[in-house]
Amino acid sequence: MSINPISSLGALPPVGQTQRAAGTQGAGFGEAVTQGLDRLDQLQKVSDTKAVEAVTGQLSDVHDYTIAANQAAVATQLTVAVRNKAVEAFTEIMRMPV
Repeated sequence: MSINPISSLGALPPVGQTQRAAGTQGAGFGEAVTQGLDRLDQLQKVSDTKAVEAVTGQLSDVHDYTIAANQAAVATQLTVAVRNKAVEAFTEIMRMPV
């Protein structure tokens, strides 16, 4: 018994058309960026709170602070990388001839 991989392609929409799952409204790019920045802010606040708790001796496990600080650092790096790519894309679009 052989499987024909080409036969499964018949279910794909034509090029240039997209399908949305039933019941989804699809958040816009701006909303996704806003949610990402809100999440970054929350991670940084948690990291700051854990740092204060560690300094004052209220933190029972130092690993909690280490994890929170690393999560905030990685989220910040990701945000900066996305911003850099967006600026690069915008700059490239502006260079295109009209």
